[in-house]
Amino acid sequence: MSEGKIWIVAIVVAALALGGLLYYSYHREQYLTSPQLTVPGANVSGAIANPRQHYPIEHVRGAPAAAASAPLPALNDDAAIIHALTALPGGAGLRALLRPQALIQHAVATINALPDRSLGSDVLPVHHAKGDFQVSTSAGVTTPSLANDTRYAPYMRVIEAIPTPALVAWYVHFYPLFQQAYQQLGYPHGYFNDRLIVVIDNLLATPDRATLPALVQGKNGMWDYADPALQSLSIGQRTLLRMGAADSATIKAKLRAIRADLSGKSLPGS
Repeated sequence: MSEGKIWIVAIVVAALALGGLLYYSYHREQYLTSPQLTVPGANVSGAIANPRQHYPIEHVRGAPAAAASAPLPALNDDAAIIHALTALPGGAGLRALLRPQALIQHAVATINALPDRSLGSDVLPVHHAKGDFQVSTSAGVTTPSLANDTRYAPYMRVIEAIPTPALVAWYVHFYPLFQQAYQQLGYPHGYFNDRLIVVIDNLLATPDRATLPALVQGKNGMWDYADPALQSLSIGQRTLLRMGAADSATIKAKLRAIRADLSGKSLPGS
């Protein structure tokens, strides 16, 4: 993991929002692959490309029937897509964070890759965080610095501000574009909402920690986790681990609420 951080704001949380909001905190790691958009990489942590359960978008809990009749923009009409997303309650802060090029395609590619070990650096639908990734060293142990919270703040504000029902309604309305982008990614018979549930479950399986994990200098001066078990986790899980406990809990709570609506049922403890 390099010192420069990229953000995953949880697009799973806004599907670009699921695909764009969960990108809250993607750290530019040493495992970043060369730039690419069509990369169905190897899955880890039990994530599968063709999940056993099917979650029809028509069955999403609370989906507004009226939205189905509203016209959709073309997949490449980024201006219209961003306008609709930033028009959500609390969504105004998204405009400054988004990269307005192939937004949904990049969101889908990033979400799809989160349970994998790597992620192409140019598929992120949001801008890199400003400043450098900071670390702290005490008693010979290096950890992510709490000073990084300042860099996370714009992304966290958006995640907390957009109500889950409005976010899910936006995703349901724009779902045909997500499905189109997923099929173009290399899954002509896949169903994006099924994959999204798999991705959310992978993120929710990230170990909870009361303290920030120790880091060690890796290849090319980049930061790895000192614990090999943590370093072997998916790119999405490794990202969540770098956040403080409070921010990680906020992200997980948002993901549980989104999953409950998308699947029609709540997880234990939700």
